[in-house]
Amino acid sequence: MPEIHPAAATVPARVPALERVALHAPVFVSDLHLSAQRPRSVQRLLALLGALHGQGGELVILGDLFEYWAGDDALAGAEPDDQVGTAVAQALNALVAAGTPVYLMHGNRDVLLGAAFLQASGARLLADPCRAHIDSGAAAGEFLLSHGDAYCTLDLRYQAFRRQARDAAFQAAFLGQPLAQRRALIGQARAQSEAGKQQMDQEIMDVTPEAVGGALRSAGLARLVHGHTHRPAHHRFELDAAPAQRWVLPDWDLDTDPPRGGGLRWSDGSLQEFTL
Repeated sequence: MPEIHPAAATVPARVPALERVALHAPVFVSDLHLSAQRPRSVQRLLALLGALHGQGGELVILGDLFEYWAGDDALAGAEPDDQVGTAVAQALNALVAAGTPVYLMHGNRDVLLGAAFLQASGARLLADPCRAHIDSGAAAGEFLLSHGDAYCTLDLRYQAFRRQARDAAFQAAFLGQPLAQRRALIGQARAQSEAGKQQMDQEIMDVTPEAVGGALRSAGLARLVHGHTHRPAHHRFELDAAPAQRWVLPDWDLDTDPPRGGGLRWSDGSLQEFTL
């Protein structure tokens, strides 16, 4: 595994975004929210990575791999969550070294995953959104991939936060603060966010048909895969009088009752659900 230099981890990733990615047998997951407080979720991901060794496909993580990410210098930290981040980076790196590409998209919880994490994990950064061309030989398909939070357009407060959190100047200023202070600020923001959700209509926090339709039209596609909303489903609808589809990935929490988690895999020429 490459050596990690904390000083170099204070700058966000400067990896060219992939506007279009070619896949053969992808496994899609999202919203794993990994942390030291969810050890079963962490162990289940590590088991999944082990199962993917030598399978000849790809792993595509559409955001929120971690419950939060305060900066890549956490990879050199000693806190329990830092150790989770390091263990996951090492496991992803081993998967890539064994011949399975890993693609990673920023979510709303881990938008600060940067160049040092990408180097440590071997993952390639995907733009949000991006096009995916899946060609397994027997069948092919074009999909739009996204974390999905950009399409929750009724939640105006969240959209303002999203614009700020992805602003390069804001990120640089935030990452310039001590790691402990960043953790504290993130904890405060998360607490405020959770309190606000309790008083908000669930529909406001879901994607809107207008935003989904606009994204698909702009891309010239009719199929979308995303996460973020924690409402796993396969939606079939019409877009401009033509059939369209939207897959929503499940969030993970193997440490709750009942446990939940899973994803989608390309098999026999179509996307198929799998559970954990």
